[in-house]
Amino acid sequence: MLGGVTALPSPPARARAGRALATLLLVLTVFGPISMDLYLPALPALTAELGAATSLAQLTVTACLVGLAVGQLIAGPLSDRFGRRGPALIGVAAYVIVSALCGASPTVEVLIAARLVQGIAGGVGIVIAQAAGRDVYEGGGLIRFYGRLTVIGGLAAIIGPLLGGALTAVLDWRGLFLVLAAIGVVILGWVAVGLPETLAPDARTGAGVAVIRRDIRLLLSDRRFVGAVVAQGFVYAALFAYLSGATYVLQGVYGLSPQGYALAFGLNSTGFMVFGYLAGRFSATWSVPGALAVGLAVAGVGAVGLLVAGVVHVPLAVVIASLFLLAAGTAITSPPSTTLALADYPSIAGTASSLLGAARFAFGGIAAPLVGIAGAFSILPLGVVTTVAVAAAAVTALALLRPTARAGVHASTTHLVTEGTPTCVE
Repeated sequence: MLGGVTALPSPPARARAGRALATLLLVLTVFGPISMDLYLPALPALTAELGAATSLAQLTVTACLVGLAVGQLIAGPLSDRFGRRGPALIGVAAYVIVSALCGASPTVEVLIAARLVQGIAGGVGIVIAQAAGRDVYEGGGLIRFYGRLTVIGGLAAIIGPLLGGALTAVLDWRGLFLVLAAIGVVILGWVAVGLPETLAPDARTGAGVAVIRRDIRLLLSDRRFVGAVVAQGFVYAALFAYLSGATYVLQGVYGLSPQGYALAFGLNSTGFMVFGYLAGRFSATWSVPGALAVGLAVAGVGAVGLLVAGVVHVPLAVVIASLFLLAAGTAITSPPSTTLALADYPSIAGTASSLLGAARFAFGGIAAPLVGIAGAFSILPLGVVTTVAVAAAAVTALALLRPTARAGVHASTTHLVTEGTPTCVE
């Protein structure tokens, strides 16, 4: 059924191809989000050089988030219609070009516009990775794959700020965008030689806006799908508020250097990786809804910790621990919510993935600038935004997922865990 995957000549060759393809799909999830992470240590310097207000400079983050959402909405349905390989090549090539344009931006307004386009191009990789993963995996392997997507996202979050913090010693923020362009060139070459077509021609959807509207209506009529998407969107609103505001809190309020911020960010991202991996394993062997509930609880504790830090002065260690819990909780929610959203729709996995990804980045794009309302030296907006967002995610999960938790969700989880083996060997 899966074109280039099933046509491989022998089991050993299939195993090698499976591992290689899985690695490439994981890398495809990186080049969009790393557009934010790499330059975050230089965000205060960028703000000063361009003479921009803090909230306006944070719009460069928001623009990228909105672009990542829009890019997935575009690429998802197109990949269901034309396959995964072509849109991936176009998206990565566009990313290379616009990353270079970001580095040449003369004003913050131009940079915001360029970041929007950069996000659109970067969103293609995310949706292709999730949809292609749904093409080639099933059963427990599918859940574990989504857990690995979470892990690699955390790895990118570690490498990005650490690399960005190190590069700020020799490069300005413009140079960081040129580094992003160079990374894009490497990924483009890898996609060109290493990404087979995973969606067979007879499995593709029909053409036309009417078909896309029909598929979207089908998805939005599913309470479980909507619950998973909206709950995950609110959780990512809290995460991206953290991404946007933590650099000002840790450097502006607590006086960390860019390198110190990168180390603190890397510690939290390590938690994101570890707990994302554990959530993939936990969801596959016990309960998908249970893993989601645990993730919301952990993220909630972290968010409340930030809220307390905004009201009374607390040591730096408390703030870092709260950020750690927020990141870990987000990681725990990601594999189960992705599984709940995509598992029942293999024929329109691209469209389903695009709506899930769009919610994550659109909600995040709305939340990110809110943390700068009180300026660069206040933690309170970050605490308020993250607490409200996680609370909204919990309410959404209870309202839309709980009614089917015993019958629909648990049955689907059992089916996923017991259903066959993955087409691509992990």
